[in-house]
Amino acid sequence: MSKQDRYDKDKVAEVVLALMVLNLWEEGRGASAIYRAWKNLPWEALSRLHEQGYISNPRTQAKSVVLTEEGVRKAQEAFRRWFGTET
Repeated sequence: MSKQDRYDKDKVAEVVLALMVLNLWEEGRGASAIYRAWKNLPWEALSRLHEQGYISNPRTQAKSVVLTEEGVRKAQEAFRRWFGTET
């Protein structure tokens, strides 16, 4: 998939927002409460993808993971399925 491929940016943003629920916590109480979410992906999900053979071990000091060939294929399929456009 090239960066020139068309996709629904609103759907991507909505799914990113939905995934923030996995890393959400509340600070403070009542009217002064705020909600925060980490900007990274949940370890549990990354570990599962590693167990399935799609990515390298996420539990390293590196800030990135390596996708396997199958992982790239599955990622591209999922991206098209969730965010592809007809145009």
